[in-house]
Amino acid sequence: MRSLYLAKPGEILIKEDSAARKPEHDEVKIKLLYGGICGSDIGVFKGKIAHASYPVTPGHELLGTIIEKGSSVDAAVGTRVVVQPNSYCDECGQCQKGKTNLCLNKKSLGVNTDGGFAEEFTISSKYILPVPESLSDERAVLIEPFAVVVHAFKQVNITKGTSVAVIGCGTEGQLAIALASHLGAEITAIDINEDKLNSVFAYGNIQTSTPDAVTEKMKFDVVIEAAGVSQAVEQAVDVVKPGGSIVLIGLTAEATLPILKIVRNEISIHGSIIYHFPVDFAESVQYLSLPEFVIEPVIADIVPFNEYERAYEAAVSGQYAKIILNFKEDSQK
Repeated sequence: MRSLYLAKPGEILIKEDSAARKPEHDEVKIKLLYGGICGSDIGVFKGKIAHASYPVTPGHELLGTIIEKGSSVDAAVGTRVVVQPNSYCDECGQCQKGKTNLCLNKKSLGVNTDGGFAEEFTISSKYILPVPESLSDERAVLIEPFAVVVHAFKQVNITKGTSVAVIGCGTEGQLAIALASHLGAEITAIDINEDKLNSVFAYGNIQTSTPDAVTEKMKFDVVIEAAGVSQAVEQAVDVVKPGGSIVLIGLTAEATLPILKIVRNEISIHGSIIYHFPVDFAESVQYLSLPEFVIEPVIADIVPFNEYERAYEAAVSGQYAKIILNFKEDSQK
């Protein structure tokens, strides 16, 4: 069996390994079909995530097929599943409140425990969700990252006519644009990359702007910050209307915020981290199952596993949205 192996930041290779271990009674062994390269994968690759551990197998956006299962698992061999890659303890105060995304003992695949960029891997069945047969692999691999947006949108009220700015047009930004467009919002996409801005027109009647071209007159009911840089967080406060809301999806260490302006204008700022499983995953599936739900532009390229270096180079460049690794056997020929 082959897997990706990140020995230390910047040093990634394919490693020949023994087969994934036999599943326990409540586990499944999965043969990977597609794996999406995420921003956190890039952060681990660059050594930018403080709680990452090395060496590690990267990868947490995982779509595969069950090839072996434990005795207490209901899902059948042959079932396509997506993986919820953030383990939770079920015991801490946050878990007891049902907020497993805030688990005090959380571990994340590909960050501080081995991930799933391997031809096969074994995982607890409590972290899988079966995928409907009607959903293509290309849509199904987006269930996990789209669940992040589904969860974030629950922080605010976006309906027909709501003015929404999305700052950052990478994967999560484009997924946010897709959902806001589906809900009937009036959207302005903001990004420094003209190619990314050009790609968002596929989602409907979207206005676009670079950060420098944003004017004083451009104000929004809701701002989704998906760039993960301090300047984007600060600009979000500048462009939100009085009484408006900001949702922070991107991850950045520092930002300088005008507290007086926030208080006087009753600006609401919401942090949003990952999702509630399985609820947000199930809602993600519902949206992705709609034929009219436009999502295809999010995937910039699907790259054979053998060409992982090209895939990582594209992902690290920051010039594209989602790069997918293809683990299907016919892609390796």
